[in-house]
Formats: sequence, structure tokens, C-alpha cells
Amino acid sequence: MPGKVWLVGAGPGDIGLLTVKGKALLEEADVIIYDHLVGNEIVFFLDGSKKLINVGKRSGHHPIPQEQINQILVREAQKGKKVVRLKGGDPFLFGRGGEELAELKKCGIPFEVVPGVSSALAVPAYNGIPVTHRDYASSVHIITGHKRKGQQEDTDYRALVGAGGTLLFLMGVTALPDIRRKLLNAGMSPDMPAAVLQEGTTAGQKKVISTLGGLEEKAKEADIRPPAVIAVGQVCALSGELSWRESLPLFGVKIVLTRPRRLMLPLSARLRELGAEIFEFPAIDTEAIQDNEKLFRCFERIESYDWIVFTSQYGVQVFFEQAGQRKVDIRRLSGAKFAVIGEGTCRALRERGIFAEVMPEVYDGEALGHALAGQGIRGSCILIPRAKKGNEQLVPILTKAGAAVEDVPVYETSPHAGGAVTLKEVMEKGVPDIVVFTSSSTVEGFAAAAEENAHLRIKAACIGRQTAQTAEKYHIKCKTAKEATPDGLAELILEMAAHPEDE
Repeated sequence: MPGKVWLVGAGPGDIGLLTVKGKALLEEADVIIYDHLVGNEIVFFLDGSKKLINVGKRSGHHPIPQEQINQILVREAQKGKKVVRLKGGDPFLFGRGGEELAELKKCGIPFEVVPGVSSALAVPAYNGIPVTHRDYASSVHIITGHKRKGQQEDTDYRALVGAGGTLLFLMGVTALPDIRRKLLNAGMSPDMPAAVLQEGTTAGQKKVISTLGGLEEKAKEADIRPPAVIAVGQVCALSGELSWRESLPLFGVKIVLTRPRRLMLPLSARLRELGAEIFEFPAIDTEAIQDNEKLFRCFERIESYDWIVFTSQYGVQVFFEQAGQRKVDIRRLSGAKFAVIGEGTCRALRERGIFAEVMPEVYDGEALGHALAGQGIRGSCILIPRAKKGNEQLVPILTKAGAAVEDVPVYETSPHAGGAVTLKEVMEKGVPDIVVFTSSSTVEGFAAAAEENAHLRIKAACIGRQTAQTAEKYHIKCKTAKEATPDGLAELILEMAAHPEDE
């Protein structure tokens, strides 16, 4: 039986504009075939364990011909796979989606279409330009600025000018001189407000607001590059008054998060809300240790522990998942007290109905050890389920205080195996403004993935002093959050973005 193809619009770049259905299909797909114009945030979101095929189409450069893309779709579906064909914007608006579906129909491959938010509407909106307005424009016209090779221009510019609405040209940056000239020849006033809007909804968003007569010169001065939307009409004059995105405190800031996505959701959501473009590049992979006999023996005598100490959210997750698999009744933990390294770990424990008695003011292993040692733990039995490579200072502090410590590895960390985008490709797109490190292992994983000392060119925001010390060991310029929480990191990032010249 053949598989199925979903033609999905990815929107203009901002991952928040990806539809709910599109996101769900990306998570369920076996194969994802995507274009160059799919936003960076969305490409970083793609699961590297799936089969990912970059067909790389962009204006004037099609390394894989459309006919070959059609055949890739057919081939993957005929293997019985769930295939997502991911296209920038909306797949039916100058996206050649109809051609791809015609080939699937001919080959008997079932398909669905998931519309996307078009850059024609979203990019002006992100620049404070309403494409229609009761006082200025009652119609909007979307025109391709890219002619098919070998074909004559068939756009009726006189009719467009006569219609009196807002004109939006997609893929038209290189054709801007022709577009301007033809509109003027068709009778449009050179004083008509106009705009060129580059990379709208992303950190690269840039705009030029001018008149039709002066637009070409001003676009050259601003070094406007594709992809961009050209807007012509009275509504363009409203941009100065209705512009909103440029006022966000992290507008134009590119941030790389190096921790696994599931652990960074609160921070990534907060930073996007503040206007940043987020690249999720997990520098490490975490994997639970299976058939963990040492942990299982601890479960057998779980009542004997006076304290259970967690040093990470993932440690909490693995401990309780494996306890559930071994049918350890949670009531057997009633005699133990709990200590956690920080707010995130405390929250993960609290979600399981358990409140920690001890959490240090400084969120690192040394501070946790001293905070726990101050609880009068001489003669206590302490269980620490944590990473195989954990903080080396914690256990000696506790044993010196007279406790018997079971230090049990429950998961391992390793450098990230790779996803849709390599770190080299990240750096080729431009050095990010800030890289966020939440542990020493994320620093080490990032440095291991960096090529040609790329890590030396970054500025980092570190969650705590031990993470910062590791970053400094790799000669990375960094600053440390005052409070080792998502809010503390967000506050540090706001400070770094406001004063980028500070070392």
C-alpha cells in the first residue's frame, strides 16, 4: 500500500505562525522534504531522527529540478511512508504545489493540503502595514515578481494601477527596477507610498519605507536582499504609526539554545515573546541507562534512604519512570526528605506531588552539598540518582559531613548526534548574537560540534558559575545569570542584547 503525502505550508519564518495541524504532521511524519525558504526556526525544530531531504529551492537557484522533487515525493510515498512536503509560506501561492499534486494524482498517491500563513499577508503585518484599510485600500493584489524562464511578462500593470488597491509583489527584489518602471509607465504617481520588506517575521527583518519614485535607490542604500516583499499603496505610509515588532526588546536578536528542547520550553517561549529568533540546537543528547541493576537494588531498599537528592529535571524524570516500570509504590518514599539543585528540578519534583526540603541559593553541585550538609546529615543515608558524569564536589562534601552516599548514574549525556542542521550551517547563517548554556556538558557538546574554533566567536549566557567556568576553559566570552532560572537567564539575555558592546 502506498503511503501518503501532506503538502504543508510552513508560513513566512516565525515558528509561531506554523499551523497547529502542520506542527502535528511534522511530529508524525516519517519523511520531511523541505525548501530553502522554510524558516530557520522551523528547520531547527525538525526531528533529526526522521528522514530529512532538503531540496534547497530558492529564487534563481534550483539545485534539484522540480521534476526530480516530484519523483522524490512519489518514491518516498510508494515505500508506505508518511511524507510531509514542507514549503515556505502557503504551498499554493506561487509555491508550485499544484504541479506536485498533479504528479501524485497521476501515480495514485493519496494526499492532503495544509494551507500556510502567506508572507504576502504576514510580512506587511509584522512591519505595521495593514494590506487593507477602510480609509485607504479595499482590495489587495498579490503578484509574482519572478517570471518563468522563457516566458513573456503577462501582468497587466495598467489594470493593477487602475484597481486602486494595495499591490504586493513576491520574489521581486531583483525585478524591483522593472516593477517600479512599469508601474510608473502605467500611470501610478511617483509619490505613492511603497515599501520593501526583507525577511519579515525573522531576526533578519528589515524594511525600507519610501515612495515608488525613490524606492529603488533607498533599497540599494539599505542593501535589501531576497527574500523580501514589495508593497505599493497608501497603506505603506501607516508603517511608522502601526509598527510594533521593532519595539520588542529582543527584536533582531538570534539566540541559540543548547539544551534539549523539552527542557527549554519555558525559556524559549519567553524569549520569543520578547522578539528573539530562537535556534534550538541541543548540544547534548540525554539517554536513560537501561537495565540499571544498581538503581533497581536501590528501589528494593528505598525505605532506607533519609534523603533523595536530584541534580537535574531529567534525573527526576528517569527516576520516577523507572520506579514506575519496577512497580515501586510511591508511598514507600514517605520516609525520605528531598533536596534539589535548582528551581527547574524543584518544579519537576513538585509536578509529582513532592515538595523539596532543601534547595540552595546558588544552583550548583557545590552549593547543594553545603546546603544539605547544614541539615545535620551525620549518619544519614542519601541516594543521588543523576548523570553518569556528575558534579565531582557534591559527594565528597556529603561524606565529609558524615553521610553514607549512594551515587547512582541513571542517565548519560553525549554530544548531540545531529539533526536537520549542523552547527557549521548555523554559523554559516551568521554568528548568533547569544548562545545559552545551562550546564558544563552543553558547553562541551557545543565546543565538540564547532568547527575551526567557531565557538571562539560567540558570546554566551551561562546559567551558573560552574557552567561559566567551563565556558571560560574553552575561551568563550560569557556572562552568568544572577539567578539560575529561566527568568534569570532571560534577564541576563535582555541585558546582553541591550549592551552588545560590553565584554
